[in-house]
Amino acid sequence: MRWENLTEGPAGPAALFGAGAVVTRTIDTPEFLGITFHEVRARSIVNRVPGASRMPFEWTVNPYRGCSHACVYCFARKTHGYLDLDTGLGFDSQIVVKTNAPELLRRELAAPRWTGAHIAMGTNVDCYQRAEGRYRLMPGIIEALRDRANPFSILTKGTLILRDLPLLREAAEVTEVGISVSVGFTDTALWRTVEPGTPSPAARLNAVRTLTDAGIECGVLMAPVIPFLGDSPAQLRATVRAVAESGATSVTPLVLHLRPGAREWFTAWLGEHHPHLVERYERMYAGGSYAPTWYQRMITRQVHELAAEFGIGPARRGAARRIAGPGRPDGPGPAGATQLTLL
Repeated sequence: MRWENLTEGPAGPAALFGAGAVVTRTIDTPEFLGITFHEVRARSIVNRVPGASRMPFEWTVNPYRGCSHACVYCFARKTHGYLDLDTGLGFDSQIVVKTNAPELLRRELAAPRWTGAHIAMGTNVDCYQRAEGRYRLMPGIIEALRDRANPFSILTKGTLILRDLPLLREAAEVTEVGISVSVGFTDTALWRTVEPGTPSPAARLNAVRTLTDAGIECGVLMAPVIPFLGDSPAQLRATVRAVAESGATSVTPLVLHLRPGAREWFTAWLGEHHPHLVERYERMYAGGSYAPTWYQRMITRQVHELAAEFGIGPARRGAARRIAGPGRPDGPGPAGATQLTLL
């Protein structure tokens, strides 16, 4: 593991962690069986999204690396390779925890150069994965954003977000807060194999209902729509119906994309569980990480038609997270800090 290349010293100002900052712990409890935590003291926490990103925001905060949700398609797997950690099972079980995230965020938000730009969370790995139940970093992060009235959004598959509902309501009184829950399908058999560490789709939709009943607008990112496994008309209808019944303010479909790192892991899973689909996937994704445009448009059209039928509209660009438009405030973050994005 090349932690030494990412700490103060020869790495210079681009170092991610302070010298001697890494503490490795294996917690021997049923909840965290087989999971190792690498506790680090990060040097920066507000990360700039690369300029080529399609996302409607420029800054992110990610208190964790790696994710015990263990989604076989997770695009962020490649980021574990930067630390010489395995991008397969290692990504699911070797969790990097930025233990100083709340205090660091307070300091960066208070910097004179920071002008209050929107901050997105959960766009790399889930900030409400199981590790959050132990480390409780999100309350301090939300409090820091609330106290500076800094707009923010959260995307999650974790029902643990309900623990912080009082803080979210307080923050929503002083700034724009957008919440989106990711539910790509309601097929429980598919869920158990592709998202084994996540709460069930039904539990996530119950969380949407709880949030909306509490006055927190919550959209659903219908992601990923998985070709040949979760994209039949009946499956799409069942999912959109369930989303509408949850009280979600919007539903936005996103077809599975397979970046390097995730692609290899997903393909191995596909070969084990659905070998008859391997060649079909090779053809569909022959052009790169994304499904063909015609397929993406077909899925989007079907979901939007179903959404209209069930009385729930598609999200406008940025609407699900209540992100300001092109004139939103902007500001510089830590030098050299970049973050992979969802799309």
